[in-house]
Amino acid sequence: MDYFTISVTNQDLVKEEPITLVSPKNPMPVETIFLSNIDQAVTFPVETVFFFEVPDQDEISSSTLDISLTVKQAVADVLLVPYYFMAGRLSFNHQTNRLQLLCNNAGVLFVSATSRLRLKDLGNLSLPNSTFHHFVHRPGLYKSLDETALFTIQVTRFACGGFSIGFVTNHAILDGKSASEMFENLASICRGEGLQTEVIYNDRTCLKARNPLMIRYPHKEYIKLKKTSSLASCFTAPEQSSPSPLIFSNIYTHKLFSFTPEMIFTLKKKAKTRCSSFEALVAHIWRARSKAIFTNLDDFSAVLFAVDIRSKISPPLPNGFAGNAVVTAFANAKVVDLVEKPFSFYVEKIKEARASITDEYVRSVIDWLEVYRGIPATCNGNFYASAWWKLRFNQLDFGFGKPTHGGPVVSGNDEFVLLLSDGKCGDSGGGINVWLGLEPEKMKRLMVHIFDI
Repeated sequence: MDYFTISVTNQDLVKEEPITLVSPKNPMPVETIFLSNIDQAVTFPVETVFFFEVPDQDEISSSTLDISLTVKQAVADVLLVPYYFMAGRLSFNHQTNRLQLLCNNAGVLFVSATSRLRLKDLGNLSLPNSTFHHFVHRPGLYKSLDETALFTIQVTRFACGGFSIGFVTNHAILDGKSASEMFENLASICRGEGLQTEVIYNDRTCLKARNPLMIRYPHKEYIKLKKTSSLASCFTAPEQSSPSPLIFSNIYTHKLFSFTPEMIFTLKKKAKTRCSSFEALVAHIWRARSKAIFTNLDDFSAVLFAVDIRSKISPPLPNGFAGNAVVTAFANAKVVDLVEKPFSFYVEKIKEARASITDEYVRSVIDWLEVYRGIPATCNGNFYASAWWKLRFNQLDFGFGKPTHGGPVVSGNDEFVLLLSDGKCGDSGGGINVWLGLEPEKMKRLMVHIFDI
């Protein structure tokens, strides 16, 4: 699918200097929070931006003049009471050789901005646009741990009265579900309805490794970090860290492929087994992408994806759990089978991968990570499918209605395939946009297969 992108530049915005917001209820003495092995496997920033339209009437448009102040006060006065740890910093403990969360109240960074652009000048907001990074405040890739904010917020008001709210969080602290809950809490405060979640559970020791360790599976979904590297060096040498979906590389061509509800229905029917839209679409992308990337039919191809473990482990995690409650599922097959076998074969592979995530499997993952400090194995042609469209981001209402669009500032490499909302917020019957990058020649080959439904 070809599309036009609107490039946003520094000249299109005026950003005020960042303000540091601290928690009014930070614990004293300073608390140190244990981070699980699952947390430590995903230490990269996640950037999300939401756009809100306001009807083009003077009295309504002017009502957003205070949106920046409203959000800032909501964060400083209310949100950072239960979410005090978001004002902390990651710290490397050389004795345990682990990252930990230091609740030192170093602060959340808040930026207020205005833009000369109108929302409609940005074009179709559901089309990924790397220049939308101007609508978030990046804390800096090469800063030391104690200088790097774990949470930044930028409110940008446009010439039409519409506005955007951009967040940067660190995946080690919040997974998609817990980040979305925090955003919903902030929106509720801004609407004058207060916190939806009064108690945030941040005790992650329930996800500690066992003693003795019991690694019962091979866990090919993770790769071991180099012996010479440590998690401390991951932050001074970002290329050794978990692969971030935010880093752009010029060697890839990126395209957006739109799958309509009718196309997804066709794929589910073709599966000849009961399956979800996610399972059918990921199976289809896996097959098409494998045909484009692999030339040796005896090679193995794998797709990775997150599975929520909140209800899968025993005892289940409590409501309001803030840490990473997802592990990586892993479907693997020979390329020749992906090419020759019917569609139902790889749909079943995806379903089997999801079903394999049991309490014992999760415990084995945690024990494996205790030994090897691995990261998801997005290498050798494998990829991670991330279902952004399933998160409740389109429900956010800061007092001016639901967003016109909300989602990540797009992935810039070939290891992450993002499944995004097609822009029809709140429409459960909407389609799914697939954003992916490949080297130019491989992208040309993918184009032959991607809509072969």
